[in-house]
Amino acid sequence: MLAVLGAVLVVGGLVGLFYTAFATLTSMLLFGWLLLVGGFVGLLHAVESRKEGYFWLAVVVAALNIAAGAVVIRHPVESAEALTMFAALLFLTGGVFRLVGSVVVRGPQFGWTLLQGAFGLLLGLLVLFEWPSSSLYVLGTFFSLALLFDGLGLLAIGVGGRRIVHMVSADLPEDDHGRLRK
Repeated sequence: MLAVLGAVLVVGGLVGLFYTAFATLTSMLLFGWLLLVGGFVGLLHAVESRKEGYFWLAVVVAALNIAAGAVVIRHPVESAEALTMFAALLFLTGGVFRLVGSVVVRGPQFGWTLLQGAFGLLLGLLVLFEWPSSSLYVLGTFFSLALLFDGLGLLAIGVGGRRIVHMVSADLPEDDHGRLRK
């Protein structure tokens, strides 16, 4: 079953890499619905625990989730633009901190940290220079790559796990019906 799920995720990831704008909008709508449903579940939980000290905090968090979900669902393109800008800024700041940190600390992984910082800085600048048009493909590409690699991992676990089970079960005694003895 893991291998089948992995294959489905790999196919979804590959399709998303070819249709990145569609993958971006799909991921934004999925994100919006998750926020909305999570907000309503949080609101139900808050109502059930209204005698607890955190009731109003839970209500406020649930209301914010519901509001954010509604905004993302109503405006997926603008939400993708905002999240893409946020991602670009994260890449920029992460890249700068890694670059500076690698030069200041000069630890055993100096070269790799320097390269990672330079790559983060470059990626942030590339996304930022093409913003807002980059928002149509950046999030969809990340989402699709995550699906692809998660799917490949599940495929490896599913296929490799089956081999391991067969290797282990070949050494165990079986009864007359081919079942393992206890």
